[in-house]
This record gives sequence, structure tokens and C-alpha cells, in this order.
Amino acid sequence: MKLLISFAANTLKELNPLENIRILHTNMRADILAGIMVAIIALPLGLAFGEISQLGPKAGIWSAIVGGVIGGLFGGSRVGVSGPTAPMASQIAVFMSAFVIGSSNKPDIEAAFSIIFLSGLILVAISILKISRFINYIPYPAIAGFMCGIGAIIVFSQINAFFGLESSNGIVDLIQNIDIHTLYVSIPSLLILLLWDSLGKKNIYISKVPSSFAALVTGSSIAYIMNLDIAYIGDKMNMVDSANIFSFHIPNLSRIPEFIGPAISLAGLAVLDSLLSCKVADNMTNLRHSSDREAFGQGLANMAAGLCGGISTATATTQTVGNIAFGARTPLSTIVKGLTLLAILSGLGYLVAAIPSACLAAILFKLGFEILDYRILPVLKNIPKGDLLIFIIVFLLTIFTDIMFAVAIGVLFAFIKNYKKIHWNYNHQNISLSNSDFKISGTNKAKLDELPINIIKPKGPLIFASTESLIDICSKSKENKLLIIDMAEVSMVDLTGIYTLEDILNNGKESNVQMFITGINANIEKTLVQVNFFNDISEDQYENSKESIASFISEKYIKV
Repeated sequence: MKLLISFAANTLKELNPLENIRILHTNMRADILAGIMVAIIALPLGLAFGEISQLGPKAGIWSAIVGGVIGGLFGGSRVGVSGPTAPMASQIAVFMSAFVIGSSNKPDIEAAFSIIFLSGLILVAISILKISRFINYIPYPAIAGFMCGIGAIIVFSQINAFFGLESSNGIVDLIQNIDIHTLYVSIPSLLILLLWDSLGKKNIYISKVPSSFAALVTGSSIAYIMNLDIAYIGDKMNMVDSANIFSFHIPNLSRIPEFIGPAISLAGLAVLDSLLSCKVADNMTNLRHSSDREAFGQGLANMAAGLCGGISTATATTQTVGNIAFGARTPLSTIVKGLTLLAILSGLGYLVAAIPSACLAAILFKLGFEILDYRILPVLKNIPKGDLLIFIIVFLLTIFTDIMFAVAIGVLFAFIKNYKKIHWNYNHQNISLSNSDFKISGTNKAKLDELPINIIKPKGPLIFASTESLIDICSKSKENKLLIIDMAEVSMVDLTGIYTLEDILNNGKESNVQMFITGINANIEKTLVQVNFFNDISEDQYENSKESIASFISEKYIKV
């Protein structure tokens, strides 16, 4: 009984939205502007994904609304933006073709929204059972391949809109059919996006305006002043039936045996889609999301989507990257995004309808390049061969097949490659100074252990399957002024382990904690040099001589 009560208490604490609510006021101006900008990006995407799902454009917008508001309040990533995504919309379309009413061939709308609602319930169960945290065992090269693949997809998907083409069949066709009028908008918009930061360094007022907002205003103004006959966002918005905006769909629970299989499939896709996007956000912001809370937030959002007539929600990578780039730091931005879309759906759509599609293409074009993993790209040829192969596999499969399939194959390959080194109880330790290898004379054991010094001693292979336990130990270590990572008993490292060490050291620097990494053997040091590890940390954080560290401790903490 005590275990059950403890489990319930810990679960409620983990899933409590108060942590998100407490920080909503800390970055209000930037978050509100970011939310409005993301809403403008999300609008055409929502319309398109609604069409893909076969539930209609309005369903895509409702998904973006409930995903933004509910996902923002209850989600586990401060900057993650929830709404419809391509994988979720495609999966709904599969269900729509399978569930039809009798022999009429008309889609069974009741079935679709009931499945979406049930998938939300399953996501809530996943969060309570703490299954979602296994996302932390995805190797870094798989995440980097996913990021670069998504970036490439975004860039290539915007080429036609940037040049004013409905479609193109290669470079020659593109060059021959470029719409010059569209370039009047797309090129100035892109130039503003690229040069705005440089201009902001010279003028404080410019620096306070997001580059994307400036590009949006400039591009729209050019189109209006020149009265250009080009594509506008409003060209797609007329697909939404404004006379029937609000509707309510009660799930048919009597058909659960019929719906449970598709609902489980949809929930699994939502977890993977969302948490991969959260990992991308973590890499960009140096923050850590809560996987269980994110699954819980997506569960509530999908339940609301099923009730309101929206398609399934997940954390959307493109919008999340845009949110970060626009300066968002708290969930207020995604809540504003949802409320902005609700206002547009309720009658303010004419404000957005005048934005040229080319202007939006320029913004997404730049975002596509920003999402590329510039941490791994400069050292790609030097990373361990196994990690390089995982990166290439996930990158190519992301572009040419399915995102979820790509990551699953990458993770499977990593497990097969390292199966002898993988177990679930890595013996990384947080040891006291008196029990360490650092020989410090002139004081007793009790006094040594009172010093504000922690020593973390990883053991065995430091690979994708063992880094989470190391992060957990570091986060739970007592407050300290000095943290030492002793690598003497680490047998090998992969790219995930290397970047985990790098993040720990850099986070310590930002928190004003003195840090040393020591005890590195020659083989591991060679690998670290190849991936520029020592260039990316402070010079004073690496000291392979334990005698030197012991002398430093004696001089700074003992001899006063």
C-alpha cells in the first residue's frame, strides 16, 4: 500500500503543470511574439495536414489549437510546440481508408475521432507507467541524422514556393518556370533573415525585433504595394468552413475492441514523434525535457482533439525549431500560438490571408538550415565508424522513407552493434573525496568529506545506453563548488558519451561550478581529439594528472 501511495504521489508531482505555469511570466515579450510567428507558420501546415488526414482543414487547425494550449500547459518541454504533424496526419489517413460507413465509401468520422480520443488515454497511461523515458536511450548519431534529415526535407519542400512554382521536375524545369514576381518577395525576405542579426548589432532597436517578423512585414508590404499576382496563405484558408467552426464529438466507447489496435498504433507514433522533437529542442537549448510529462501533455491534447474534431497532435519539430529561433523560452509561446490560431479560426483570418506564401517559404527555408546539427557536421569524417553509419542510415531513411522507421532502424543497429556492452544497471558512482584516488595530506577523512567537492566515477563503456545513468548521478549530486569526473575505469566511449561529457562540463561552467575531467586513457583521448572535444570545453577543465588536481584542492580548499 505504501508503495502504491508513493508511486501515486511521485506521479502527481511529475505531471503537475505548476512548474510550467510558474515560469510563464519570465520571457513574456519574446514568447508572445514567438507564439504569433509560430502560429503564422502553423496555419498553412495545419490546413495541409488536415487535408492529408482526410478529416478536412478545420481538423488540422483544431489540432494546432488544442496542441498549443493544452500541450503548452501540461507538456514536458519548455519550448516544444504541439500540433498536427506529417506522420500523424498520414496515419489518420490510413485509418480513414479502413473505417468507412457500410458500402457508401464515406469515411466513418465517429471512428476517427474516437480513435484519436482513445490514443490520448493510452498516452496518459504511458506517462503514468513511465515508459516514455526510454527515448533517452536513442543514440546521438540517430538524433543528429533525424535533425539533418528533417532540415533537408524542410529546405527542399519550400523550393517551389520560394520560386513561385506549383511543381517542378528538376533544375532545368525550375529555372525555366521561375515566377519573377514571387522573387520580388522571397529574395528580400531571405536577405532580411540572413542579415538581421548583423544589423541588430549596430542598432539596439533593430535587435529587439525578431528577424522573421521583419521579413514577414517586409515581404507582405512589397506584395501589397506592387499588387503582385502571386500565391498567398489566404488561397488555402478558404477551404475552412467558417460557418461551422465549433463541433463536439463524443467518443463511441462501445466500439473499443474495434478501435484499440489503431489507437495503440497512433499513441506509439505520437510518443516517438513528440519525444524526438523534444530531444532536438534539448540539443538546441541545452535544457532537458521531461519525457513522462510530455507524454501526459500529448495525451490530454489528443483527448481534447478527439472531442473538438481535431486530428492527432504531437510535438512538431519544424514549429519547435522556429519557436526557439524566434526567442521563445517558456510554454507561454505555444499557448499564444494556440490562442492566435483560435482567433484566426474565429474570424481574424483576413490578417494572415494577405501574407505571401513566398514570404513563409523564406522563413522555413532558413529554419531548415538552422535545424541541421552543426555539432556533428564539422567532425563527421572523424567520428567512430559505427556512429557514422548510424547517422547516414537515419539521415537517408528520414528523407526517403518514414521518420519513425528511420529512427527505429538506427536504434536497432546501435543495439546490435553494442549488444555485448549493453545492460541496464551501469555502476557509475558518486564517491567521496576521502575514498577517491586523490591523495591529499594534512587533513582527516571527516574534514575531506565536508569539502564542497563531488567526484563522479563512470565505469565500463560510456555509450548511448549508459549516459542517462551518468546524467542522473550528476543531477542528484550535492551542491558543490568543484566536480571531478574520473574516467579511469571507462573502457570506451561513443559519440553519445562524448557529447554527454561535453554537456556536463559546459553546464557546470554556466552554473559557476569548477569542473575537471581526468583519468582518460590514450585510446579514449585519441577519439576525443578527433571530434574536437577539447576545443569545445574550457582549457582549465581538462587535467589528466591526479596529483595536480590534488594539489589544486589542497591550495584552494584546505590551506587557507
